[in-house]
Amino acid sequence: MKDPRYSVVAGACLTQFTVIGFLFGFGVFFAELERSLGWSRTMLSFGTSLAFLAMGTFAIVAGRLNDRFGPRIVLTAAGLSYGTGIVLMSMVGAPWQYFLLFGTLIGAGFAAHDVVTLSTIAGWFDKRRGIMTGIVKTGTALGQVAVPPVAAALILAYGWRPAMLIIGLIAGVILVLAAQLMRRPEPADHPEAVARSGQSYTEARRTRVFWMICAMQFLFFPTLMTVPTHLAVHGQDLGMSPETSALLLSLMGAASIAGRLAIGGIADRFGGRAAYSVALLGLGISLLGLTVITGHAALFANTILYGFAHGALFVVVSPTVSRYFGMRAHGAIFGMVVFFGTIGGSVGPTLAGWVYDTWGSYNPAFITLAAATGLAIVIAQILPKIER
Repeated sequence: MKDPRYSVVAGACLTQFTVIGFLFGFGVFFAELERSLGWSRTMLSFGTSLAFLAMGTFAIVAGRLNDRFGPRIVLTAAGLSYGTGIVLMSMVGAPWQYFLLFGTLIGAGFAAHDVVTLSTIAGWFDKRRGIMTGIVKTGTALGQVAVPPVAAALILAYGWRPAMLIIGLIAGVILVLAAQLMRRPEPADHPEAVARSGQSYTEARRTRVFWMICAMQFLFFPTLMTVPTHLAVHGQDLGMSPETSALLLSLMGAASIAGRLAIGGIADRFGGRAAYSVALLGLGISLLGLTVITGHAALFANTILYGFAHGALFVVVSPTVSRYFGMRAHGAIFGMVVFFGTIGGSVGPTLAGWVYDTWGSYNPAFITLAAATGLAIVIAQILPKIER
């Protein structure tokens, strides 16, 4: 009998590839929108900030719906929303249209990709939960590698509006097809499928560990949203061509593959506290590097370190939540953690754009993000060692 886990992993990877591929590819559109529509980087960043805020709000709903109805229905609806939002982005001409799409259709579609796929994977695997989460998140990394150069090529060939339309149509089709591969595990499916036992959402939120994980997510997640949004245009500020700066995003995605796989193994073997510590340390060092680096080669090297940490931090949360609280309400608990991250993530890109527009440099933003990461490292050190 065919192992049902393989199709679930494939569906989760495709979902991650498509959703995050566009998110990273949108950084390539920044300069085009700035030139074509005359919008400031603060305003452009605010659109992605709205998407992150909507993601956090809808993630709570998506997690609860996944616990109740399973991933196929939730991801089908999310895929249609996401693809439609990108297609309509190709037609925007006013700021309110741009904000509305990011804050509704794109944000709602964006919300389900992590909460639903990773919660489903956590239910299919027990002892290898961390490494399998890392494998699924390589889909994200492959999207980061593949989509930005494709977006740049489409913009060069057809202009930004047709490029956005093409990407939106492709994204919608892939996401709906990927959703059909997803289903919730049952104990009879496979010996490693995990029983839905553990703490309820109400019980979990009464614990200190729950709020510590939420606090760490709030502190480091702004970096994960801000750097991908601004890195390509930051490279152009340092003298890179648009095509070369797009390679920064691809390199980040490639480096994140190693981070995702390595941190998954660390989480399985040593637990969430060790995995968080390794990932956050790399993130903090790379942020400090961004404040002093001006050479192109050094920026590429620093991007490798950032990419490793970036990828790692997208893997560590779901397995850690499952180890502390079990699978009974994993979707709801994970969704709330994501919500706290997107509160900070929604502010980060906009503030970074405002910092640049005001001071002509991203350095104050990078320093602030590094300080927040340092505080998250402190919290990670006092997480309890005992996990399920």
